[in-house]
Amino acid sequence: MSERWLVEATEDGGARLAPLGEDGRPAGPVRAEPDLAAAVGARPDAARWVWRSTAEVYPRLLAAGVRVERCYDIEDAEQLLLGHEGRSGEPRSAAAAFARLRRRPVPADPPQRAAVPGAQSSLFEPGPAALPFDALLEVYAEQVRRHDAAGHPGRMRLLTAAESAGMLVAAEMNRAGLPWRADVHRRLLDDMLGERYGGGGEPRRLAELAEEVSAAFGRRVRPDLPADVLRAFAQAGITVKSTRRWELERVDHPAVAPLVAYKKLYRIWTAHGWGWLQDWVREGRFRPGYLPGGTVSGRWTTNGGGALQIPRIIRRAVVADPGWRLVVADADQMEPRVLAAISRDQGLMEVAGDPGDLYARLSDRAFSGDRDQAKIALLGAVYGQTSGDGLKNLAALRRRFPLAVAYVDDAARAGEEGRLVRTWLGRTSPRAVGAEEAEEAGLPQEPAAAAREGGGVPGYASSDARARGRFTRNFVVQGSAADWALLMLAALRRSLAGMAAELVFFQHDEVIVHCPADEAPEVAAAIGAAGDTAGRIAFGETPVRFPFTTATVECYADAK
Repeated sequence: MSERWLVEATEDGGARLAPLGEDGRPAGPVRAEPDLAAAVGARPDAARWVWRSTAEVYPRLLAAGVRVERCYDIEDAEQLLLGHEGRSGEPRSAAAAFARLRRRPVPADPPQRAAVPGAQSSLFEPGPAALPFDALLEVYAEQVRRHDAAGHPGRMRLLTAAESAGMLVAAEMNRAGLPWRADVHRRLLDDMLGERYGGGGEPRRLAELAEEVSAAFGRRVRPDLPADVLRAFAQAGITVKSTRRWELERVDHPAVAPLVAYKKLYRIWTAHGWGWLQDWVREGRFRPGYLPGGTVSGRWTTNGGGALQIPRIIRRAVVADPGWRLVVADADQMEPRVLAAISRDQGLMEVAGDPGDLYARLSDRAFSGDRDQAKIALLGAVYGQTSGDGLKNLAALRRRFPLAVAYVDDAARAGEEGRLVRTWLGRTSPRAVGAEEAEEAGLPQEPAAAAREGGGVPGYASSDARARGRFTRNFVVQGSAADWALLMLAALRRSLAGMAAELVFFQHDEVIVHCPADEAPEVAAAIGAAGDTAGRIAFGETPVRFPFTTATVECYADAK
Protein backbone atom coordinates (compact mmCIF):
# COMPACT_ATOMS: atom_id res chain seq x y z
CA MET A 1 0.00 0.00 0.00
CA SER A 2 1.05 3.61 -0.53
CA GLU A 3 1.32 6.30 2.10
CA ARG A 4 -1.38 7.80 4.26
CA TRP A 5 -3.41 10.68 2.89
CA LEU A 6 -5.01 13.59 4.73
CA VAL A 7 -8.26 14.58 3.04
CA GLU A 8 -10.64 17.45 3.67
CA ALA A 9 -14.06 17.68 2.06
CA THR A 10 -14.85 21.08 0.61
CA GLU A 11 -18.27 22.70 0.49
CA ASP A 12 -18.47 22.42 -3.30
CA GLY A 13 -18.17 18.62 -3.21
CA GLY A 14 -14.46 18.62 -3.91
CA ALA A 15 -11.49 17.79 -1.73
CA ARG A 16 -8.07 18.92 -0.66
CA LEU A 17 -5.60 16.15 0.08
CA ALA A 18 -1.94 15.53 0.75
CA PRO A 19 0.28 12.47 1.27
CA LEU A 20 1.69 12.09 4.78
CA GLY A 21 5.03 10.89 6.11
CA GLU A 22 5.71 8.71 9.15
CA ASP A 23 5.91 11.82 11.34
CA GLY A 24 2.45 12.95 10.25
CA ARG A 25 3.78 15.85 8.19
CA PRO A 26 3.15 16.37 4.45
CA ALA A 27 5.23 14.13 2.20
CA GLY A 28 4.19 15.95 -0.96
CA PRO A 29 2.21 18.95 -2.21
CA VAL A 30 -1.37 19.68 -1.24
CA ARG A 31 -3.71 18.85 -4.11
CA ALA A 32 -7.14 20.21 -4.96
CA GLU A 33 -9.61 17.79 -6.54
CA PRO A 34 -13.03 18.69 -7.94
CA ASP A 35 -14.78 15.55 -6.64
CA LEU A 36 -14.25 14.03 -3.17
CA ALA A 37 -15.44 10.52 -4.08
CA ALA A 38 -13.37 10.44 -7.27
CA ALA A 39 -10.28 11.65 -5.42
CA VAL A 40 -10.55 8.94 -2.77
CA GLY A 41 -11.76 6.24 -5.15
CA ALA A 42 -8.79 6.85 -7.44
CA ARG A 43 -6.41 5.79 -4.65
CA PRO A 44 -7.62 2.34 -3.55
CA ASP A 45 -4.12 1.41 -2.37
CA ALA A 46 -3.95 4.20 0.25
CA ALA A 47 -2.78 2.72 3.56
CA ARG A 48 -5.09 4.94 5.60
CA TRP A 49 -7.23 8.01 5.05
CA VAL A 50 -6.86 10.70 7.70
CA TRP A 51 -9.72 13.15 8.10
CA ARG A 52 -11.23 15.48 10.65
CA SER A 53 -14.37 13.44 11.22
CA THR A 54 -15.64 10.17 9.80
CA ALA A 55 -19.19 11.42 10.32
CA GLU A 56 -18.44 14.35 8.02
CA VAL A 57 -16.68 12.52 5.18
CA TYR A 58 -17.52 8.84 5.01
CA PRO A 59 -21.30 9.00 4.43
CA ARG A 60 -20.62 11.12 1.33
CA LEU A 61 -18.21 8.50 0.06
CA LEU A 62 -20.64 5.66 0.77
CA ALA A 63 -23.39 7.51 -1.07
CA ALA A 64 -21.08 7.63 -4.10
CA GLY A 65 -20.26 3.93 -3.81
CA VAL A 66 -16.73 4.38 -2.40
CA ARG A 67 -15.69 2.08 0.46
CA VAL A 68 -12.62 2.93 2.54
CA GLU A 69 -10.53 0.16 4.07
CA ARG A 70 -8.92 2.15 6.92
CA CYS A 71 -9.18 5.65 8.34
CA TYR A 72 -7.91 7.84 11.16
CA ASP A 73 -10.51 10.10 12.79
CA ILE A 74 -8.73 13.21 14.12
CA GLU A 75 -11.50 14.32 16.47
CA ASP A 76 -12.02 10.85 17.90
CA ALA A 77 -8.26 10.53 18.40
CA GLU A 78 -8.24 13.86 20.20
CA GLN A 79 -10.83 12.59 22.67
CA LEU A 80 -8.81 9.44 23.38
CA LEU A 81 -5.57 11.38 23.76
CA LEU A 82 -7.15 13.96 26.08
CA GLY A 83 -8.43 11.14 28.27
CA HIS A 84 -5.02 9.47 28.32
CA GLU A 85 -3.48 12.77 29.42
CA GLY A 86 -5.98 13.11 32.29
CA ARG A 87 -7.97 15.84 30.54
CA SER A 88 -11.28 14.10 29.89
CA GLY A 89 -14.10 16.49 29.18
CA GLU A 90 -12.02 19.15 27.44
CA PRO A 91 -13.25 20.13 23.96
CA ARG A 92 -12.29 17.48 21.41
CA SER A 93 -12.90 19.22 18.09
CA ALA A 94 -10.08 19.77 15.64
CA ALA A 95 -10.56 23.50 16.15
CA ALA A 96 -10.05 23.06 19.89
CA ALA A 97 -6.97 20.91 19.32
CA PHE A 98 -5.47 23.57 17.05
CA ALA A 99 -6.24 26.31 19.58
CA ARG A 100 -4.44 24.34 22.31
CA LEU A 101 -1.51 23.78 19.98
CA ARG A 102 -1.23 27.53 19.32
CA ARG A 103 -2.07 28.42 22.96
CA ARG A 104 -5.15 30.36 21.97
CA PRO A 105 -8.58 30.42 23.64
CA VAL A 106 -10.16 26.99 23.18
CA PRO A 107 -13.63 26.99 21.60
CA ALA A 108 -16.34 24.78 23.06
CA ASP A 109 -17.42 21.77 21.07
CA PRO A 110 -20.55 22.28 18.97
CA PRO A 111 -23.64 20.61 20.44
CA GLN A 112 -24.19 17.04 19.35
CA ARG A 113 -26.81 16.77 16.64
CA ALA A 114 -29.66 14.39 17.31
CA ALA A 115 -30.41 11.76 14.70
CA VAL A 116 -33.21 12.73 12.32
CA PRO A 117 -36.17 10.35 12.67
CA GLY A 118 -36.75 8.43 9.47
CA ALA A 119 -33.64 9.80 7.79
CA GLN A 120 -30.51 7.75 7.18
CA SER A 121 -28.90 9.58 10.11
CA SER A 122 -27.59 12.92 11.26
CA LEU A 123 -24.24 11.82 9.87
CA PHE A 124 -25.47 13.11 6.51
CA GLU A 125 -25.86 16.64 7.82
CA PRO A 126 -23.00 19.05 7.17
CA GLY A 127 -20.60 19.30 10.06
CA PRO A 128 -19.05 22.39 11.66
CA ALA A 129 -16.83 24.63 9.59
CA ALA A 130 -13.53 22.92 8.81
CA LEU A 131 -10.17 24.26 9.84
CA PRO A 132 -7.76 25.48 7.20
CA PHE A 133 -6.01 22.52 5.64
CA ASP A 134 -2.63 23.55 7.04
CA ALA A 135 -4.13 23.63 10.55
CA LEU A 136 -5.45 20.08 10.17
CA LEU A 137 -1.97 18.99 9.11
CA GLU A 138 -0.50 20.56 12.25
CA VAL A 139 -3.09 18.92 14.51
CA TYR A 140 -2.47 15.49 13.01
CA ALA A 141 1.31 15.79 13.26
CA GLU A 142 0.98 16.78 16.91
CA GLN A 143 -1.30 13.79 17.55
CA VAL A 144 1.34 11.49 16.06
CA ARG A 145 3.84 12.95 18.53
CA ARG A 146 1.40 12.54 21.45
CA HIS A 147 0.78 8.91 20.55
CA ASP A 148 4.53 8.30 20.55
CA ALA A 149 4.80 9.95 23.97
CA ALA A 150 2.05 7.85 25.54
CA GLY A 151 2.84 4.95 27.82
CA HIS A 152 2.57 1.76 25.75
CA PRO A 153 2.39 3.84 22.52
CA GLY A 154 1.77 0.75 20.41
CA ARG A 155 -1.38 -0.05 22.38
CA MET A 156 -2.60 3.54 22.21
CA ARG A 157 -2.10 3.64 18.46
CA LEU A 158 -3.99 0.36 18.20
CA LEU A 159 -6.86 1.77 20.26
CA THR A 160 -7.09 4.83 18.01
CA ALA A 161 -7.02 2.68 14.88
CA ALA A 162 -9.66 0.35 16.34
CA GLU A 163 -12.03 3.14 17.26
CA SER A 164 -11.55 4.77 13.86
CA ALA A 165 -12.46 1.41 12.31
CA GLY A 166 -15.55 1.42 14.52
CA MET A 167 -16.48 4.77 13.02
CA LEU A 168 -16.39 3.20 9.54
CA VAL A 169 -18.55 0.29 10.73
CA ALA A 170 -21.05 2.68 12.31
CA ALA A 171 -21.39 4.74 9.14
CA GLU A 172 -21.89 1.59 7.07
CA MET A 173 -24.50 0.25 9.50
CA ASN A 174 -26.31 3.58 9.44
CA ARG A 175 -26.45 3.38 5.66
CA ALA A 176 -27.54 -0.27 5.51
CA GLY A 177 -30.14 -0.04 8.28
CA LEU A 178 -31.66 -2.82 10.36
CA PRO A 179 -34.43 -4.66 8.44
CA TRP A 180 -37.77 -3.78 10.02
CA ARG A 181 -41.30 -4.92 9.16
CA ALA A 182 -43.65 -2.05 10.01
CA ASP A 183 -46.73 -4.24 9.41
CA VAL A 184 -45.53 -6.81 11.94
CA HIS A 185 -44.72 -4.06 14.44
CA ARG A 186 -48.22 -2.60 14.13
CA ARG A 187 -49.84 -5.99 14.71
CA LEU A 188 -47.71 -6.50 17.82
CA LEU A 189 -48.77 -3.13 19.21
CA ASP A 190 -52.44 -3.79 18.47
CA ASP A 191 -52.27 -7.18 20.20
CA MET A 192 -50.44 -5.90 23.29
CA LEU A 193 -51.94 -2.44 23.75
CA GLY A 194 -55.34 -2.62 22.14
CA GLU A 195 -56.97 0.11 20.12
CA ARG A 196 -55.91 3.71 20.41
CA TYR A 197 -58.23 6.47 21.56
CA GLY A 198 -58.44 9.89 20.00
CA GLY A 199 -56.47 12.80 21.41
CA GLY A 200 -53.27 10.89 22.03
CA GLY A 201 -54.43 9.24 25.26
CA GLU A 202 -53.31 5.88 26.54
CA PRO A 203 -54.39 2.86 24.48
CA ARG A 204 -57.12 0.59 25.81
CA ARG A 205 -55.02 -2.01 27.63
CA LEU A 206 -53.03 0.62 29.55
CA ALA A 207 -56.24 2.37 30.55
CA GLU A 208 -57.65 -0.93 31.82
CA LEU A 209 -54.54 -1.69 33.87
CA ALA A 210 -54.54 1.84 35.31
CA GLU A 211 -58.13 1.24 36.49
CA GLU A 212 -57.08 -2.06 38.11
CA VAL A 213 -54.25 -0.31 39.98
CA SER A 214 -56.61 2.39 41.23
CA ALA A 215 -59.20 -0.18 42.28
CA ALA A 216 -56.57 -2.11 44.25
CA PHE A 217 -55.60 1.02 46.17
CA GLY A 218 -59.18 2.21 46.61
CA ARG A 219 -58.46 5.60 45.09
CA ARG A 220 -57.34 7.17 41.82
CA VAL A 221 -53.63 6.46 41.24
CA ARG A 222 -51.57 7.40 38.18
CA PRO A 223 -49.32 4.36 37.54
CA ASP A 224 -47.12 6.42 35.21
CA LEU A 225 -46.18 8.76 38.10
CA PRO A 226 -43.75 7.04 40.54
CA ALA A 227 -44.40 9.60 43.28
CA ASP A 228 -48.13 8.90 43.12
CA VAL A 229 -47.51 5.14 43.35
CA LEU A 230 -45.15 5.52 46.32
CA ARG A 231 -47.71 7.67 48.15
CA ALA A 232 -50.40 5.08 47.52
CA PHE A 233 -48.25 2.31 48.98
CA ALA A 234 -47.37 4.48 51.97
CA GLN A 235 -51.04 5.13 52.65
CA ALA A 236 -51.56 1.37 52.54
CA GLY A 237 -48.88 0.99 55.22
CA ILE A 238 -46.21 -0.36 52.84
CA THR A 239 -42.81 1.29 52.40
CA VAL A 240 -41.11 0.90 49.03
CA LYS A 241 -38.10 2.93 47.97
CA SER A 242 -38.75 2.89 44.23
CA THR A 243 -41.12 1.53 41.62
CA ARG A 244 -38.51 -0.75 40.07
CA ARG A 245 -39.98 -4.10 39.12
CA TRP A 246 -37.73 -6.19 41.38
CA GLU A 247 -38.69 -4.11 44.40
CA LEU A 248 -42.40 -4.13 43.65
CA GLU A 249 -42.42 -7.91 43.25
CA ARG A 250 -41.34 -8.26 46.90
CA VAL A 251 -44.56 -6.56 48.03
CA ASP A 252 -47.72 -8.49 48.83
CA HIS A 253 -50.47 -6.20 47.54
CA PRO A 254 -53.15 -6.63 44.84
CA ALA A 255 -51.89 -3.53 43.00
CA VAL A 256 -48.52 -5.11 42.23
CA ALA A 257 -49.53 -7.42 39.36
CA PRO A 258 -51.40 -4.80 37.28
CA LEU A 259 -48.77 -2.19 38.14
CA VAL A 260 -45.89 -4.36 36.88
CA ALA A 261 -47.89 -5.21 33.74
CA TYR A 262 -48.68 -1.53 33.21
CA LYS A 263 -45.03 -0.48 33.53
CA LYS A 264 -43.93 -3.06 30.96
CA LEU A 265 -46.55 -2.04 28.41
CA TYR A 266 -46.13 1.67 29.12
CA ARG A 267 -42.43 1.38 28.31
CA ILE A 268 -43.23 -0.29 24.99
CA TRP A 269 -45.88 2.32 24.16
CA THR A 270 -43.62 5.29 24.87
CA ALA A 271 -40.31 3.89 23.59
CA HIS A 272 -41.38 1.70 20.64
CA GLY A 273 -45.02 2.51 20.02
CA TRP A 274 -46.86 3.82 16.97
CA GLY A 275 -45.18 7.22 17.19
CA TRP A 276 -41.72 5.63 17.27
CA LEU A 277 -42.57 3.47 14.27
CA GLN A 278 -43.75 6.46 12.26
CA ASP A 279 -40.64 8.47 13.16
CA TRP A 280 -37.88 5.90 12.81
CA VAL A 281 -38.74 3.26 10.20
CA ARG A 282 -38.55 4.14 6.53
CA GLU A 283 -38.48 1.86 3.50
CA GLY A 284 -38.17 -1.23 5.68
CA ARG A 285 -35.12 -0.06 7.62
CA PHE A 286 -34.35 1.41 11.05
CA ARG A 287 -31.34 3.76 11.14
CA PRO A 288 -30.67 5.20 14.62
CA GLY A 289 -27.23 6.79 14.14
CA TYR A 290 -24.65 4.65 15.94
CA LEU A 291 -22.03 6.44 18.07
CA PRO A 292 -18.86 4.41 18.76
CA GLY A 293 -17.31 5.32 22.10
CA GLY A 294 -20.49 7.08 23.17
CA THR A 295 -19.83 6.23 26.84
CA VAL A 296 -16.68 6.73 28.90
CA SER A 297 -15.97 2.99 28.89
CA GLY A 298 -16.07 2.85 25.10
CA ARG A 299 -19.45 1.18 24.77
CA TRP A 300 -21.53 2.35 21.84
CA THR A 301 -24.65 4.47 22.06
CA THR A 302 -27.05 5.74 19.41
CA ASN A 303 -28.09 9.21 18.39
CA GLY A 304 -31.76 8.36 18.69
CA GLY A 305 -34.38 5.67 18.39
CA GLY A 306 -33.27 3.49 21.32
CA ALA A 307 -31.63 0.87 19.07
CA LEU A 308 -29.65 -0.69 21.90
CA GLN A 309 -32.75 -1.40 24.01
CA ILE A 310 -35.13 -3.19 21.67
CA PRO A 311 -37.62 -5.17 23.81
CA ARG A 312 -37.74 -8.89 23.10
CA ILE A 313 -41.34 -8.78 21.90
CA ILE A 314 -40.60 -5.92 19.47
CA ARG A 315 -37.75 -7.95 17.96
CA ARG A 316 -40.43 -9.91 16.12
CA ALA A 317 -40.57 -6.94 13.73
CA VAL A 318 -36.87 -7.35 12.81
CA VAL A 319 -37.23 -9.69 9.83
CA ALA A 320 -34.74 -10.52 7.09
CA ASP A 321 -35.51 -9.70 3.47
CA PRO A 322 -36.92 -12.56 1.35
CA GLY A 323 -34.17 -15.05 0.63
CA TRP A 324 -31.92 -13.49 3.28
CA ARG A 325 -31.15 -14.38 6.87
CA LEU A 326 -30.05 -12.68 10.08
CA VAL A 327 -26.93 -14.17 11.64
CA VAL A 328 -27.19 -13.18 15.31
CA ALA A 329 -24.13 -13.74 17.47
CA ASP A 330 -23.68 -13.17 21.21
CA ALA A 331 -20.21 -13.15 22.76
CA ASP A 332 -20.20 -15.74 25.55
CA GLN A 333 -19.24 -14.42 29.01
CA MET A 334 -17.17 -11.71 27.39
CA GLU A 335 -16.15 -9.66 30.42
CA PRO A 336 -14.91 -12.60 32.56
CA ARG A 337 -12.83 -13.76 29.59
CA VAL A 338 -11.43 -10.27 29.19
CA LEU A 339 -10.51 -10.21 32.89
CA ALA A 340 -8.60 -13.46 32.40
CA ALA A 341 -6.67 -11.97 29.46
CA ILE A 342 -5.78 -8.63 31.04
CA SER A 343 -4.91 -10.00 34.50
CA ARG A 344 -2.72 -12.78 33.06
CA ASP A 345 -3.99 -15.06 35.83
CA GLN A 346 -2.89 -18.48 34.62
CA GLY A 347 -5.69 -20.36 36.34
CA LEU A 348 -8.46 -18.10 35.05
CA MET A 349 -6.91 -18.07 31.56
CA GLU A 350 -7.09 -21.86 31.56
CA VAL A 351 -10.77 -21.70 32.53
CA ALA A 352 -11.41 -19.07 29.85
CA GLY A 353 -9.54 -21.16 27.29
CA ASP A 354 -12.53 -23.48 27.13
CA PRO A 355 -15.12 -22.25 24.58
CA GLY A 356 -17.86 -23.83 26.68
CA ASP A 357 -19.64 -22.49 29.76
CA LEU A 358 -17.03 -20.48 31.68
CA TYR A 359 -19.10 -20.36 34.88
CA ALA A 360 -19.51 -24.13 34.91
CA ARG A 361 -15.76 -24.58 34.52
CA LEU A 362 -15.17 -22.00 37.25
CA SER A 363 -17.58 -23.74 39.61
CA ASP A 364 -15.72 -27.03 39.13
CA ARG A 365 -12.47 -25.32 40.10
CA ALA A 366 -13.51 -23.31 43.13
CA PHE A 367 -17.19 -23.66 44.08
CA SER A 368 -17.90 -27.40 44.37
CA GLY A 369 -19.91 -27.41 41.16
CA ASP A 370 -22.25 -24.57 42.19
CA ARG A 371 -22.49 -22.57 38.95
CA ASP A 372 -24.67 -19.80 40.39
CA GLN A 373 -22.20 -19.15 43.20
CA ALA A 374 -19.33 -19.10 40.73
CA LYS A 375 -21.11 -16.57 38.55
CA ILE A 376 -22.03 -14.30 41.46
CA ALA A 377 -18.47 -14.49 42.80
CA LEU A 378 -16.87 -13.51 39.51
CA LEU A 379 -19.35 -10.71 38.86
CA GLY A 380 -18.86 -9.59 42.45
CA ALA A 381 -15.12 -9.32 41.84
CA VAL A 382 -15.69 -7.20 38.75
CA TYR A 383 -18.43 -4.99 40.20
CA GLY A 384 -17.31 -4.86 43.82
CA GLN A 385 -19.67 -6.70 46.15
CA THR A 386 -19.00 -5.71 49.76
CA SER A 387 -21.76 -7.41 51.75
CA GLY A 388 -23.55 -10.71 52.30
CA ASP A 389 -22.04 -13.85 50.84
CA GLY A 390 -19.96 -11.71 48.52
CA LEU A 391 -17.00 -11.57 50.88
CA LYS A 392 -16.95 -15.34 51.29
CA ASN A 393 -17.25 -15.87 47.53
CA LEU A 394 -14.55 -13.32 46.86
CA ALA A 395 -12.22 -15.03 49.31
CA ALA A 396 -12.69 -18.34 47.48
CA LEU A 397 -12.06 -16.64 44.17
CA ARG A 398 -8.94 -14.92 45.48
CA ARG A 399 -7.45 -18.21 46.69
CA ARG A 400 -7.79 -19.85 43.27
CA PHE A 401 -7.30 -16.83 41.00
CA PRO A 402 -5.18 -14.31 42.93
CA LEU A 403 -3.89 -12.27 39.97
CA ALA A 404 -7.37 -11.76 38.55
CA VAL A 405 -8.79 -10.49 41.83
CA ALA A 406 -5.70 -8.38 42.49
CA TYR A 407 -6.09 -6.74 39.07
CA VAL A 408 -9.55 -5.35 39.81
CA ASP A 409 -8.65 -4.65 43.45
CA ASP A 410 -5.75 -2.48 42.27
CA ALA A 411 -8.04 -0.63 39.86
CA ALA A 412 -10.53 0.01 42.67
CA ARG A 413 -7.78 1.27 44.97
CA ALA A 414 -6.52 3.63 42.24
CA GLY A 415 -10.01 5.03 41.80
CA GLU A 416 -10.48 5.54 45.53
CA GLU A 417 -7.18 7.45 45.63
CA GLY A 418 -8.15 9.65 42.69
CA ARG A 419 -5.68 8.10 40.26
CA LEU A 420 -6.42 7.33 36.62
CA VAL A 421 -6.98 3.80 35.42
CA ARG A 422 -6.77 2.57 31.85
CA THR A 423 -8.07 -0.26 29.75
CA TRP A 424 -5.57 -2.73 28.30
CA LEU A 425 -5.19 -0.57 25.17
CA GLY A 426 -5.13 2.75 27.01
CA ARG A 427 -8.67 4.15 27.15
CA THR A 428 -8.68 6.21 30.35
CA SER A 429 -11.36 6.69 32.98
CA PRO A 430 -12.41 10.25 33.87
CA ARG A 431 -11.17 11.67 37.16
CA ALA A 432 -14.71 12.03 38.52
CA VAL A 433 -17.54 9.55 38.28
CA GLY A 434 -21.17 10.64 38.16
CA ALA A 435 -24.48 8.84 38.34
CA GLU A 436 -24.56 8.23 34.58
CA GLU A 437 -21.18 6.51 34.60
CA ALA A 438 -22.14 4.49 37.66
CA GLU A 439 -25.34 3.30 35.98
CA GLU A 440 -23.36 2.39 32.84
CA ALA A 441 -21.15 0.22 35.07
CA GLY A 442 -24.24 -1.58 36.39
CA LEU A 443 -23.88 -0.41 40.01
CA PRO A 444 -27.49 0.53 40.85
CA GLN A 445 -28.95 -2.90 40.16
CA GLU A 446 -30.52 -5.30 42.63
CA PRO A 447 -28.50 -8.47 43.42
CA ALA A 448 -30.63 -11.18 41.80
CA ALA A 449 -31.40 -9.05 38.75
CA ALA A 450 -27.72 -8.22 38.36
CA ALA A 451 -26.72 -11.86 38.41
CA ARG A 452 -29.44 -12.78 35.93
CA GLU A 453 -28.65 -9.94 33.55
CA GLY A 454 -24.87 -10.04 33.88
CA GLY A 455 -24.85 -6.63 35.53
CA GLY A 456 -23.43 -5.32 38.76
CA VAL A 457 -23.67 -6.83 42.20
CA PRO A 458 -24.75 -4.22 44.75
CA GLY A 459 -23.68 -3.61 48.29
CA TYR A 460 -21.36 -0.78 47.35
CA ALA A 461 -20.47 1.91 49.83
CA SER A 462 -22.05 5.31 49.46
CA SER A 463 -18.99 7.49 49.88
CA ASP A 464 -17.62 9.24 46.78
CA ALA A 465 -14.24 7.54 47.03
CA ARG A 466 -15.72 4.06 47.37
CA ALA A 467 -18.20 4.71 44.56
CA ARG A 468 -15.37 5.82 42.29
CA GLY A 469 -13.37 2.75 43.28
CA ARG A 470 -16.26 0.51 42.30
CA PHE A 471 -16.51 2.34 38.99
CA THR A 472 -12.81 2.02 38.16
CA ARG A 473 -12.84 -1.64 39.22
CA ASN A 474 -15.45 -2.27 36.54
CA PHE A 475 -14.00 0.20 34.04
CA VAL A 476 -10.77 -1.71 33.41
CA VAL A 477 -12.76 -4.82 32.49
CA GLN A 478 -15.76 -3.32 30.71
CA GLY A 479 -13.57 -0.83 28.85
CA SER A 480 -11.11 -3.52 27.75
CA ALA A 481 -14.09 -5.56 26.54
CA ALA A 482 -15.23 -2.56 24.49
CA ASP A 483 -11.72 -2.31 23.00
CA TRP A 484 -11.83 -6.01 22.09
CA ALA A 485 -15.25 -5.52 20.48
CA LEU A 486 -13.89 -2.77 18.20
CA LEU A 487 -11.16 -5.07 16.96
CA MET A 488 -13.69 -7.86 16.48
CA LEU A 489 -15.86 -5.57 14.35
CA ALA A 490 -12.85 -4.47 12.30
CA ALA A 491 -11.84 -8.09 11.66
CA LEU A 492 -15.41 -9.08 10.78
CA ARG A 493 -15.76 -6.11 8.44
CA ARG A 494 -12.64 -7.21 6.54
CA SER A 495 -13.98 -10.77 6.28
CA LEU A 496 -17.31 -9.59 4.87
CA ALA A 497 -15.72 -7.37 2.21
CA GLY A 498 -16.73 -8.61 -1.23
CA MET A 499 -19.78 -10.47 0.09
CA ALA A 500 -23.38 -9.31 -0.11
CA ALA A 501 -23.60 -9.61 3.69
CA GLU A 502 -24.02 -6.41 5.70
CA LEU A 503 -23.35 -5.60 9.35
CA VAL A 504 -26.64 -4.12 10.53
CA PHE A 505 -26.56 -4.12 14.35
CA PHE A 506 -24.09 -4.04 17.21
CA GLN A 507 -24.22 -3.62 20.96
CA HIS A 508 -21.48 -4.40 23.42
CA ASP A 509 -21.69 -8.22 23.21
CA GLU A 510 -23.98 -8.86 20.23
CA VAL A 511 -23.68 -8.44 16.48
CA ILE A 512 -26.18 -9.04 13.65
CA VAL A 513 -25.26 -9.60 10.01
CA HIS A 514 -27.94 -9.51 7.30
CA CYS A 515 -26.97 -11.78 4.43
CA PRO A 516 -28.28 -14.01 1.62
CA ALA A 517 -29.22 -17.42 2.99
CA ASP A 518 -26.37 -19.17 1.19
CA GLU A 519 -23.79 -16.86 2.80
CA ALA A 520 -24.98 -17.53 6.36
CA PRO A 521 -22.58 -20.43 7.15
CA GLU A 522 -19.60 -18.39 5.95
CA VAL A 523 -20.77 -15.37 7.94
CA ALA A 524 -21.16 -17.42 11.14
CA ALA A 525 -17.63 -18.80 10.70
CA ALA A 526 -16.30 -15.29 10.06
CA ILE A 527 -17.83 -14.02 13.30
CA GLY A 528 -16.19 -16.77 15.33
CA ALA A 529 -12.83 -16.16 13.67
CA ALA A 530 -13.13 -12.40 14.24
CA GLY A 531 -13.55 -12.95 17.99
CA ASP A 532 -10.35 -14.95 18.30
CA THR A 533 -8.46 -12.60 15.96
CA ALA A 534 -9.47 -9.64 18.10
CA GLY A 535 -8.32 -11.48 21.23
CA ARG A 536 -4.86 -12.10 19.77
CA ILE A 537 -4.47 -8.54 18.47
CA ALA A 538 -5.70 -6.92 21.68
CA PHE A 539 -4.14 -9.13 24.35
CA GLY A 540 -1.41 -11.08 22.59
CA GLU A 541 -1.06 -14.85 22.57
CA THR A 542 -3.01 -16.19 25.55
CA PRO A 543 -5.04 -19.38 26.08
CA VAL A 544 -8.22 -17.29 26.35
CA ARG A 545 -10.93 -17.95 23.78
CA PHE A 546 -13.71 -15.54 22.81
CA PRO A 547 -16.53 -17.77 21.50
CA PHE A 548 -19.96 -16.74 20.26
CA THR A 549 -23.37 -18.32 20.47
CA THR A 550 -24.64 -17.91 16.92
CA ALA A 551 -28.08 -18.39 15.40
CA THR A 552 -29.17 -18.06 11.79
CA VAL A 553 -32.80 -16.93 11.70
CA GLU A 554 -35.32 -15.06 9.61
CA CYS A 555 -36.63 -13.13 12.64
CA TYR A 556 -34.46 -11.56 15.35
CA ALA A 557 -36.78 -12.76 18.13
CA ASP A 558 -36.12 -16.38 17.16
CA ALA A 559 -32.40 -16.08 17.97
CA LYS A 560 -32.92 -16.52 21.72
